[in-house]
Amino acid sequence: MASPQVVAISVLSAGVIALVSAIPTAIIANPWYTRMTPVYADQYFFWIATSIVAGTLIGTYFTPLSKRTGAARGLGGGFLSYLAIGCPICNKVIVGLIGVSGALDYFAPIQPVLGALGLLLASAALLYRIRDLRRGYCPIV
Repeated sequence: MASPQVVAISVLSAGVIALVSAIPTAIIANPWYTRMTPVYADQYFFWIATSIVAGTLIGTYFTPLSKRTGAARGLGGGFLSYLAIGCPICNKVIVGLIGVSGALDYFAPIQPVLGALGLLLASAALLYRIRDLRRGYCPIV
């Protein structure tokens, strides 16, 4: 069972990650960014699921375990999920590389794949962290 401190940090981290990824991608409407394409159901799923997994992963770093593992996987997963939930024609790098029609024709169709890979990577990082915590006989997890 996780300590109340770890649970609180995990919940707070998930909320911060959700806001930090939702505002610039305009997955939730805001006055600072305008989305030029609709938000699809899979984008909501990847946004929420990755926020929860990444928040839980961050919470595991607040345990008394000296060995730190999984950070690169978690970061990679978060980045892929961020690409998956964003507007394809609002991404200046993608538009700069393949143009607006390329972003809609080639990048938009692979966004669900990027979201799945990102969620898989973040989940793998979390599973490795939990495994390492258990192997270290940490009383928190």
